[in-house]
Amino acid sequence: MAKKTKTATVPAASTAPSGGMGIHIGISDKDRAAIAGGLSKLLADTYTLYLTTHNFHWNVTGPMFNTLHLMFMTQYTELWAAVDPVAERIRSLGHPAPGSYAQFGALASIQDAPAVPPKALEMVRILVQGHEAVARTARSLFPLADKAGDEPTADLLTQRLTVHEQTAWMLRSLLEE
Repeated sequence: MAKKTKTATVPAASTAPSGGMGIHIGISDKDRAAIAGGLSKLLADTYTLYLTTHNFHWNVTGPMFNTLHLMFMTQYTELWAAVDPVAERIRSLGHPAPGSYAQFGALASIQDAPAVPPKALEMVRILVQGHEAVARTARSLFPLADKAGDEPTADLLTQRLTVHEQTAWMLRSLLEE
């Protein structure tokens, strides 16, 4: 229901899940909830991959130690910087961002790091699979963001896809003989 003002018709407020002030950004409550749900999965995948990459940075051994140690540090630093914009986009859509290991475990499409550190090239394989999985998660949100006219989310997804696809390619190159 719209309220009449002297200058314009204002749509009725949609209420944020917190019960606070309504959100009027041109995306329906239903679409905002669905996009936030998808972004929550992206956040969980990103954080899980961050933790795995950091774990591998600490535990890599072998003749490629220095190269992989530095490469993994660059990658986990980028992943760490990526979680905040994803979480803040979820909040911008009016929903709480997941932030616990239990939530991430339930939402993530990728496995946690192995309990026993694998050999260096197996670490690389696991990270390739992780980056490809995060890219699939990001890509799966495009139709919904496009349908809702959610350009900020589409832009964020494009940025994340660029990073994950390029990183997977670089890691995959290490596996070639």
